[in-house]
Amino acid sequence: MAELITMPKLGFDMAEGKLEEWVKQVGDSIKDGDVLAIIETDKASVEVTSFQTGTLRQLLVQAGDIVPVGAPIAVLGTADETIDLAALGLAGAAAPKAAPPAPAKAPEPAAAREPAPAEPAPILPSQQPAAVAPPSGRLLASPVAVRMAGELGIDLASVHGSGPDGRIVKRDIETYLSEREKAPARPTPMPVPVPAMAPSLEGMEGYRAEALTPIRKTIARRMVESKQQAPHFYITVAVDMAAAMALRKQLNTVLPEESRISVNDLVVKAAAVALREHPSLNASFAGDEIHYHDRVNVGMAVARETGLLTVVIKDCDKKSLAQIARDSRTMVNRAREGRMQADDMLGGTFTVSNLGMYDVENFIAIINPPQAAILAVGAVQQVPVVDANGQVVAGSRLKATVSADHRVTDGAEAAGFMQTLRKALEEPLRLLV
Repeated sequence: MAELITMPKLGFDMAEGKLEEWVKQVGDSIKDGDVLAIIETDKASVEVTSFQTGTLRQLLVQAGDIVPVGAPIAVLGTADETIDLAALGLAGAAAPKAAPPAPAKAPEPAAAREPAPAEPAPILPSQQPAAVAPPSGRLLASPVAVRMAGELGIDLASVHGSGPDGRIVKRDIETYLSEREKAPARPTPMPVPVPAMAPSLEGMEGYRAEALTPIRKTIARRMVESKQQAPHFYITVAVDMAAAMALRKQLNTVLPEESRISVNDLVVKAAAVALREHPSLNASFAGDEIHYHDRVNVGMAVARETGLLTVVIKDCDKKSLAQIARDSRTMVNRAREGRMQADDMLGGTFTVSNLGMYDVENFIAIINPPQAAILAVGAVQQVPVVDANGQVVAGSRLKATVSADHRVTDGAEAAGFMQTLRKALEEPLRLLV
């Protein structure tokens, strides 16, 4: 049965993406996990993989096109079936071609072009019929749809299924998200903007103006929104890293290169352990609700020349240190090469920002909305400390600061989180069980 492939939502605030390159072409066989296309978002170029198996029958957009989230981009089916675009909801679209589309011709004069057919009014999530349960009373949904709904906090009962027998499939989740974004939001009081002062050029001998890149625009907008809307507070602790560094050295002598553990891997695992005990920091603010997440998915801030982005390691509380190290290295390399996968950026419930590699002692970070907290980590430094006998000796210390959203959590809870984090790092065998 033919299915539509739609423009995926590759970030919390993504509204559209540019189809940079088709990796597969019409007639190619597609397997689950195959890379179909490269999508350029305002943050990175992302490899989009298929969650279905079949034959790529038609490309609905061309390389270079900018496409809204949820809009169809291709048709997947069997090699010999007849494709009915009207049945797929694409009334008025051209019939599928048997070969890849020819290069685009020069645009026709405006007078010669026929007006595009009017698009039907979008169905808002509240207007969609609820998913129909089979006689057993159990909702039908594909594994991919279940996973996406769990990560994005969507009630499957509110999603209309378009698959066989009303089965909810991946495109139904994407359509639901797209229409929810279009639904009119409840009015919220807006902060009064502070007029920006125009820069004075008096006394300046010269400067170089450079337009903001898409990723820098996104960072600027989201960080301003976070600081204006989320009441931040901060708690800093100093962690004795002697035992953790000794354990790391011992483990790395027996682990292969791709699994060797960094200080950041230790911190990510310790944060995941602490988040299990303090769920208020593994949460999101959602208007009149707080969403406490079942999974502990830790995002890591990755610096690139074009700007900062975050990759997400899923289920860090359940993974071993070696697995966290492998996942971290793989995703960071993809991020720096600009060829990320769609799942790399989705589902984060908490973020770690580490500047230790720059020999930074201590700093604070801005919360990555809609998350409730972010952990800023400095370098492990040799400093003078007073031991149990009152003697001044050399010690290994790491300073970490949590920035938390006071709408979601309070000082005592955040302080308890930092105590648990410190204990996990100072008694690092806890990270191995």
